[in-house]
Amino acid sequence: MSIEMKTDYGQIEISNEVIATIAGGAAVDCYGIVGMASKNQLKDGISEILRKENFKKGIQVRHENDEIHIDMFIIVSYGTKISEVAHNVQTKVRYTLNQTLGLAVDSINIFVQGVRVTNP
Repeated sequence: MSIEMKTDYGQIEISNEVIATIAGGAAVDCYGIVGMASKNQLKDGISEILRKENFKKGIQVRHENDEIHIDMFIIVSYGTKISEVAHNVQTKVRYTLNQTLGLAVDSINIFVQGVRVTNP
């Protein structure tokens, strides 16, 4: 699926993969995030950290009644406050999508798939 926007100059179509890639890039820039995890953790096995080109595997974009909902599956750094990290990710992703694409996201759900110790 994709989102269609009409402007004075024509029609713009934004795919879910583009939204997922931008959201994933914004999320991994937040403090306390080790990386993105696969949304199919049970199927894929152990929670592995996804690379930049695979962010869409860790993010699900849903369209319901003209609303945009995003589910993000992340791995956090050991020793950080998970609720603060999740709130920072929600805030940064919402801001980035609004500034980059002009999208108003209705909800961003964070699913913590694991905790990892990072090297200083």
